[in-house]
Amino acid sequence: MTPADLAALVTDCVHAAISDARIPADPPTSVRVERPRHRSHGDYASNVALQLAKSAGRPAREIAEALAPYINAAPMVHSVEVAGPGFLNITLTSAAKGILAQNIVQADGAYGRTDRLAALRLNLEFVSANPTGPVHIGGARWAAVGDALARLLEAAGAQVTREYYFNDAGAQIDRFARSLFATAQGVPVPEDGYSGAYIQQISDEVLKQRPDALGLSPVDALAVFRDVGTGLMFQEIKTSLAGFGTRFDVYFNEKDLHDAGELEAAVARLRKSGHVYEAQGAVWLRTTDFGDDKDRVLVKGDGSWTYFTADCAYYLNKRQRGFDRVVIMLGADHVGYVGRMRAMAACFGDDPDANLEILIGQLVNLVQDGRPVRMSKRAGTVLTLDDLVEAVGVDAARYALARASVDAAIDLDLDLLTQKTNDNPVYYTQYAYARLCAVQRKAAAIGAERGKAEDFDPALLTHEREVDLLRMLAEFPSVVSTAAELREPHRVAHYLEQLAGTYHRFYDNCRVLPRNGEQPTSLTQARLWLTDASRVVLRNGLHLLGVTAPERM
Repeated sequence: MTPADLAALVTDCVHAAISDARIPADPPTSVRVERPRHRSHGDYASNVALQLAKSAGRPAREIAEALAPYINAAPMVHSVEVAGPGFLNITLTSAAKGILAQNIVQADGAYGRTDRLAALRLNLEFVSANPTGPVHIGGARWAAVGDALARLLEAAGAQVTREYYFNDAGAQIDRFARSLFATAQGVPVPEDGYSGAYIQQISDEVLKQRPDALGLSPVDALAVFRDVGTGLMFQEIKTSLAGFGTRFDVYFNEKDLHDAGELEAAVARLRKSGHVYEAQGAVWLRTTDFGDDKDRVLVKGDGSWTYFTADCAYYLNKRQRGFDRVVIMLGADHVGYVGRMRAMAACFGDDPDANLEILIGQLVNLVQDGRPVRMSKRAGTVLTLDDLVEAVGVDAARYALARASVDAAIDLDLDLLTQKTNDNPVYYTQYAYARLCAVQRKAAAIGAERGKAEDFDPALLTHEREVDLLRMLAEFPSVVSTAAELREPHRVAHYLEQLAGTYHRFYDNCRVLPRNGEQPTSLTQARLWLTDASRVVLRNGLHLLGVTAPERM
């Protein structure tokens, strides 16, 4: 029985007690059950009586005493104790705890999924690196965390569209094109240009596709290097992300906003709302009305657009596509972006708390042999996603990036992430899964099977380590939904490591398979169900992080 199952049971009991006039209270909007700090206080505790006390006009303990018989009458409940001012400490039967193993195996890939966020249609934008170079190490963090967060949100019932925004209009693309053109001519790149081996490679590829480029006028040649070079960089970024296991539903080009007149439309919409004014020869958005530290320019004095105008048009485009909430994942260098974007959403008439969410991630550093790694083979001084994957592999990179809170900068120890030891968290977790698969293979080899569902006796799972493991397995749906709601995929990684440790302790203390010609027993079958349930949860959790679950290591 999971916490959600028990909460539903307690809710039914509350309604029954109210219906029987045992409790003169309004039904609660929600009922929660939690693990008590001490095992002696039962398997779960609920404060529902304290919730009902005010509307009932009676002491919480009196309400708890009225509720206890209803809960205690449930077949899966062993006992209910009223404690303190009105807490209900609930102890389940061994069968109620043990049947979870079978429920998990039968649910398989669906175990852990909920409908907690079923009403939410969400656009999740992440990575969105400029197409002027490979995905850097900061973008790699969002590639791992963003993809894991999308999986978690979907597991919690939300409709998620993964989106990548290509800033393919503006000054940075001009500098990129000039860098490619200069390289092709064999002259130094501009002082504000881009360098690195990738510039030479992209430039060479442009000339392969357009060998006539250098014979064109400088203006036309620059246009070729801009269009073809940007396309090649796009494709390289997409290839790197696909190799990292990060997929997107939409690749959106900034240039399309300009070509479709959406910047003009956004400014017209803002002007109609009364938040646009003109001063000093420019067009401004009065974002200070909504908490921004200064008003923002939409159109410069020379008539050109600002980057912020494109941001306004892009946000409006997303909302017009029907998304309830726009979530944007940005690096630490964009922390000043939050205030202006929230104010912009308010200028459109939206509620920034409901319709816009901006997540800020901190820096990533690579360490090897105890020293920072600063140089990339292709991108000069910028470390890239491909550098990280080459050093440690996709699984180790994704897991390491996702298991740390994005609120903190992280140092990734490349030496540790390549070790095949328990000190390496991804190895430790994957090894637990491989060990579970090995138990399955050994069981099949000796003819010990978990048997049919009707042959399973969940009441046999009473050993302390079995109970520990069942308790841990029961928490998985709650971990998933909480990680989704708080936007914290690292909670899943930490849970999986705890689950791996709990299973290892169970396996070391509870003999799963018969030895020396012994015949399998009902306890053998029960423990095989528990082992298989652990395998399902580890696999489902690793999948949510975009990490493979190897059957052999």
